[in-house]
Amino acid sequence: MHVETEARRKGTWLATSSDTALLLLIAAATILLHALTNSRYGFHRDELATVDDAHYLAWGYVAYPPVTPFIARLAIAMFGSSLVGLRFFASLAQGVAIVLSGCMARRLGGKRTAQLAAALAVAIAPVSMAAGALFQYVTFDYLWWVLTAYCMIRLLDSEDARWWLAIGAAIGLGMLTKYTMGFLAVGIAIAVLLTPARRYLKSGWLWAGMALSLAIILPNVIWQAQHNFISLDFLNHIHARDIRIGRTKNFLIEQLFVPANPVTIPMWAAGLWYYFSRKGKQFRPIGWMFVTVFLLFFAARGRGYYMAPAYPMLLAAGAVAWEKRLETLSPARAHVRRIAGWTAIAAGAALAVAVVVPIAPVGSALWQLGSKVQDDWREEIGWPDLVAAVARVRDSLPAEDRANVKILAGNYGEAGAVDLYGAAYGLPKAISGTNSFWLRGYGDPPPEVLIVTGLSRRFVDLHFNSCQLAGHVTNRFGVLNEESRDHPDIFVCRGNREPWPEFWNKIKNYG
Repeated sequence: MHVETEARRKGTWLATSSDTALLLLIAAATILLHALTNSRYGFHRDELATVDDAHYLAWGYVAYPPVTPFIARLAIAMFGSSLVGLRFFASLAQGVAIVLSGCMARRLGGKRTAQLAAALAVAIAPVSMAAGALFQYVTFDYLWWVLTAYCMIRLLDSEDARWWLAIGAAIGLGMLTKYTMGFLAVGIAIAVLLTPARRYLKSGWLWAGMALSLAIILPNVIWQAQHNFISLDFLNHIHARDIRIGRTKNFLIEQLFVPANPVTIPMWAAGLWYYFSRKGKQFRPIGWMFVTVFLLFFAARGRGYYMAPAYPMLLAAGAVAWEKRLETLSPARAHVRRIAGWTAIAAGAALAVAVVVPIAPVGSALWQLGSKVQDDWREEIGWPDLVAAVARVRDSLPAEDRANVKILAGNYGEAGAVDLYGAAYGLPKAISGTNSFWLRGYGDPPPEVLIVTGLSRRFVDLHFNSCQLAGHVTNRFGVLNEESRDHPDIFVCRGNREPWPEFWNKIKNYG
């Protein structure tokens, strides 16, 4: 009997290890895909801001908490100003999320088919794939949500209350990455109150996990207090802007094709049903977590992609439900269902890669299609050209002006590009009124001669005594984007119409 037990344990261990190896293979393939394609275009404007902030490490920034710039600083230390090196960390984070999703399916009772289906369903989700292709806080936020869900499933599966420490740590790191993690924290609280998991309210481990989470968040709270909670102003402004321009109006319909791949709709729908079914009673808090977060984002008029990191916990359960359904069918019918399922996943993967991963030549039909689906690719074009144009304007100035000129950028992309590429031309660091650039100020003494990019003729004439049109922003591909289409003029300006402190307060903006 002892020999049989040991053999059974060994067989289970070997099967689990083999399954994990396959999950790691899917993650590695995803990371490799991004590594081979991530340098196709260039830095995205959001990445330029994050890279610039990485040179000024702090416990907070106007547009986001500190984790993402900190990881960018690690990437710079390891790889220099390498786009592939920076985005490696983004693809690695998604790779870990993919593995965790397969492991969630395992903890929910899934065998190899379920684990692979869950991992692949997460890998081909549009937001997940985009998060691996760009270095943004969305990327790491996705990871912390998946990690939190995994730890909750481990808690409910094992009934080991010590998992609350891991949950608290994941929530704390999530809050240091993107404040929407607070919605998931509320979802967990509601899920505990509405299910038998409320017994953990008597556990010291739950409160220890909460204390750990608060301790992790505290440095950022202190930073916010020291800066008049400027991020709240930023978030209110961005949210109002998104509502005004209609970015939130399609929240419901976008759930069908943005957070998860359209081909996986039956899978995540089955996963949601599973958590509220009799079979999923043990894991019902996970279902309440999703429903609560969904309702909160809908009531708050959030954007559709905000829900993306909540879907892996549904996909994991849906994959298990699919696998168990196959086991009830005849071999012939199960075979047909398997072929149909894997074919759908393959088709979804091909579609997601085509419109999200930067593989298409600039200007090609596929590039045009992808640019209509999302606007990220256009925002990766032309930054070196912009900085070269600014350098030409600087070189055209008299010697006494070249020695003292500063560059005023209208947005964080332009400022970040000047700071990243400008050193090769001997350009000074840019100043800007946007986000954390505004906090860093305009320098001492204030500039007397400015090269201005990204601002309109009306603006410069309103604020300066003399402004001359000195150049234009273009790019070698002829792509129309915000820089080349909306504000292509470069000016040389002298003489502020108001004192610099007053001007600096007027130029403050969020983006």
